[in-house]
Amino acid sequence: MDHRLKRSEDFDRVFKNGKRVYGKSLMMLYIKANSLKIGYSVSKKHGKAVVRNQIKRKLRAAIREVFENINGNYYIVLLPKVKENYDFHEYLADIKYLMNKEKMTDAYK
Repeated sequence: MDHRLKRSEDFDRVFKNGKRVYGKSLMMLYIKANSLKIGYSVSKKHGKAVVRNQIKRKLRAAIREVFENINGNYYIVLLPKVKENYDFHEYLADIKYLMNKEKMTDAYK
C-alpha cells in the first residue's frame, strides 16, 4: 500500500481547503480524506536539489516513526521552514507536537 500524496489535484485540494498548523520548524496542512496519504513540499528557497532532497529524506524518516500512531485518514502536506540547518530530531519533535495538537494521534501525551 502506497501512502504517498502524488497527484497534483490532491496537493491543490490540500493547499486550497486544508487546515494549516504551524510548528517551530515546519507547517502542516491537512484535510480529512478516505485514505492516509502524506506529501512533502520543499521549495527552491531551501537551496539546490541536493539540499531539498536531504530535507525530504529527513521528513520521510521522521514520519516513518509516527506513521503507525496516526488515527484516521488524512491527506497531509508538510512544508519545512527555510533555515540554516535542517535537523531530523527537530522535525520529529515538531511532527509529534503538531499531530498531538490536532488530536491526530494520542500516543505522545
